[in-house]
Amino acid sequence: MFEIFLASLVTFFVVIDPPGVTPMFASLTQDMPPAWRRRMAWKSIAVATFILSGFAFGGEWVLDKLHVSLDAFRIAGGLLLFLIALDMLFETRTRRREARNEKVLEERRSHPGEHEDISVFPLAIPLIAGPGSIASVMLLFAQHGAWAARGAILAGIAVNLALTLAVFLLASRMSHLMSATLAAIVTKVFGILLAALAAQFTIDGIKSAFGLG
Repeated sequence: MFEIFLASLVTFFVVIDPPGVTPMFASLTQDMPPAWRRRMAWKSIAVATFILSGFAFGGEWVLDKLHVSLDAFRIAGGLLLFLIALDMLFETRTRRREARNEKVLEERRSHPGEHEDISVFPLAIPLIAGPGSIASVMLLFAQHGAWAARGAILAGIAVNLALTLAVFLLASRMSHLMSATLAAIVTKVFGILLAALAAQFTIDGIKSAFGLG
């Protein structure tokens, strides 16, 4: 069970990327009162938890209704995570986040004095519960059918969501402590780990689909 928990912990740390979303949260909430920032932090985590839980327990049903096999989803999910890993390694993911962040800030500048609810978009979706997180929880649940194993997966997700909440609440301090160089190193190292995990998902899907296991 510890191996499953560790795999879940690392996978979701990589795809959610708490160090990477901290500067985004800090800039999006920089003109907000502290009480509103805390409200946005808690609400975004609650929404993301609801979304990931829904796909964890209902994802297999959705695939069945779409007549998509679990092996096909493993292959597709692995390829998707591999593309996300490439984005992390070549920093295109960071640039897209910054562009999205700037767009939201521009909209806020056009309505000064108003505190927009950013908890659902862009915080919960897609910064926390994005395509990578959704694909990961469905892949891990598809691989492990036992409830004990799924409990370990959910524990790994819970730790990452708690960590993300913590960095959101401390975002204004942490954004000054983490240099751009350190953030880039962390992103690239975990990008390599995610690429390896994605390759394993794809290999497992291909082996199972063609009876090579």
